[in-house]
Amino acid sequence: MISLLLVDDQQLICQGLKAMLSLESDLEVVGIAHNGKAALEQVEALQPDVVLMDLKMPVMDGREATRLICQSFPNTSVLVLTTFDDDGYIVDAMRAGAKGYLLKDMPSEELAQAIRLVRSGYTQLAPGLMDKLMTGFGAAPTTPTPTTQPSKLPDLAQLTPREQEVLRLIGKGLTNRDIAQQLFISEGTVKTHVTHLLNRLNLRNRSQLAIYANSAIAT
Repeated sequence: MISLLLVDDQQLICQGLKAMLSLESDLEVVGIAHNGKAALEQVEALQPDVVLMDLKMPVMDGREATRLICQSFPNTSVLVLTTFDDDGYIVDAMRAGAKGYLLKDMPSEELAQAIRLVRSGYTQLAPGLMDKLMTGFGAAPTTPTPTTQPSKLPDLAQLTPREQEVLRLIGKGLTNRDIAQQLFISEGTVKTHVTHLLNRLNLRNRSQLAIYANSAIAT
């Protein structure tokens, strides 16, 4: 059973989502929050598997709540569900640690499947958002400093063959332990490769690595 926390400032949206997702035998809505601060409190109390997070809310917005949840509760995955498909929103959410970014007009069965995939370690994006996200990763940060220069994702050819292998398996949703077993290397070595990939690709977390892998490599 996958436990869910719904976070949206519109009560009607929460009620509709709860009714819809409750029809799935393997999904259970364990809580509802109407702002980011309440979401943090609910995550701490309920320890849900997946949080469905809206972005524009009072008290604390969804981006900041996502960042704090991903930082403090690594076993809980955040899946953004919003009406906004602007580049900045997408990039900010994924940089905050979200495992996916979906739009509220998607079919209910696709949302349920996306929740299952996120829980299994995969990254989910609404159709058409990949190009926006990858373009955004190559842009300057939202709050640049005077010494910050716009960064650009390197070509795949700049990675070593082993790094490309690790990246490909991350894109498939494999854990460090799975990758170590498949490549016959230690888990510590995998962690080192992941750190190098994050630094070389100028990305912040594993979710962004998975998105880059699915964009750059035929997995």
